[in-house]
Amino acid sequence: MANSQDLSKLKALRETLNQGDETRVKAQRDAGKLTARERIAKIADVGSFVELFAFVSEREEGAGVVTGYATVQQRPVYLFAQDFTVHGGAIGKLHAQKINKLLDMALKTGTPMLILCDSAGVRLDEGAEAMNAYAEIYRSMARLSGVCPMISVILGPCIGGAALLAQLSDVSIMARDVGRLMMFGPQVLSAMNGISVDAQAVGGADMMAAQGGCSLVKDNEEAAIAAALTLLSLLPGSNAEDAELLEGDDLNRLLPAIEPTDVESLVQYLLDAGTLLELMPTYEQGIKTVMGRLGGRSVGVVATAGGELTAGALRKAARFVHFMDCFNLPVVSLINTRGVKVDSLDTQSRLMNAQSQLLYAFATATVPKLAVITGDAIGQAYTAMGGKAAADVALAWPGAVISALTPEAAVSVLYADEVGADTDSTPEASRAKYAKEYVETVAGAVHAAKAGLLDDIIDPAETRKALVSALEMLASKRDYNPAKKHGNMPM
Repeated sequence: MANSQDLSKLKALRETLNQGDETRVKAQRDAGKLTARERIAKIADVGSFVELFAFVSEREEGAGVVTGYATVQQRPVYLFAQDFTVHGGAIGKLHAQKINKLLDMALKTGTPMLILCDSAGVRLDEGAEAMNAYAEIYRSMARLSGVCPMISVILGPCIGGAALLAQLSDVSIMARDVGRLMMFGPQVLSAMNGISVDAQAVGGADMMAAQGGCSLVKDNEEAAIAAALTLLSLLPGSNAEDAELLEGDDLNRLLPAIEPTDVESLVQYLLDAGTLLELMPTYEQGIKTVMGRLGGRSVGVVATAGGELTAGALRKAARFVHFMDCFNLPVVSLINTRGVKVDSLDTQSRLMNAQSQLLYAFATATVPKLAVITGDAIGQAYTAMGGKAAADVALAWPGAVISALTPEAAVSVLYADEVGADTDSTPEASRAKYAKEYVETVAGAVHAAKAGLLDDIIDPAETRKALVSALEMLASKRDYNPAKKHGNMPM
């Protein structure tokens, strides 16, 4: 009888915690947002969500976060959803305890982590305890990084220390209509600067995407969650697994005629139909970082768009290559770049540092690495992404140019006397003539192939076939970095 009474009380308490405060839940929905449990219901396979630590609470109002595990697309996943209806989803001691326990379990079991962010920041009424709670979450996420995928979906305010949850994740996805990502809330920013601050203008999704603050933007919660599930389908459960191999579309499909500068079309036709997912599409557009499937295998594609590369673009690519390497995903480089861009003399060190990061990322990546030089491969972009020292397989289109300098710049160094002595042509025509000679005798793809620096020069139409074949042969690749605690990556 006592057990029945106790069980009845527990059921009533659970129901109270699940329902939440009616007024706050209404305000959440009036703001165009789903509740934490409604979001989980959209993600988890029907009936699969198991809530953990459900009774952790102050004054029977919950700890501001719903935690548990479920199957998502028939795969096990840990997930937590911050509950804005309880203290604005602010992170305090109990909130952090629930999250940390979940992160520890993901680490032990090798299971992906989905993070649904909707938090006004820190529990100010808890003082140092709240700050320590943040530190514990950051430590747990840092330990999990590179072991299991962490995907954050920003579905409301994500302010202050809460914003770093998104930054410590592998990928962060924002819902344009409700997501806000910022270091300080509008009230604090207004007080600090003495001006009125609009949250959308400062921390809106498009603003953050342009700054590289998030990986992907979708119009609303439903689309953002769908993108997270697509991303999850391309990733393995942990670094000890390989991503699922599916049946790809036509392995012998030929590419249509595509200009090397039309990198968007090139990537689209190269990957299996319907599998393309570009990360950071509006940030540093000189480089594209795309996930998808090639012959049924999950891959990452780093594609340069034909111009000069900025420091931000180099760092974007380096971060992406590290991400792919963490989870055993092959990297395909599509190279067409005129080198790096020196904006001003006082930014040279920043550019050199960014180049070093990209070199480091490719050099330490042990996954299969394939490179296709579709146009120009000038300077360190070739060294990092396409040289035989970095790539397992290096291919080129017939018109590729591989050089430390552009042919035009090389002429000014190597052929200055010849241009000056050429009285039969205008200086412009003479430089063009010697630039062509430089390509034919030094910088062309054929010269590199003769030197053993390319595996093959291929018909552009057969690029997909060549890469699918190379991936098949490299599927059993095993490579290891020297035993060490970790390298000292340029920062």
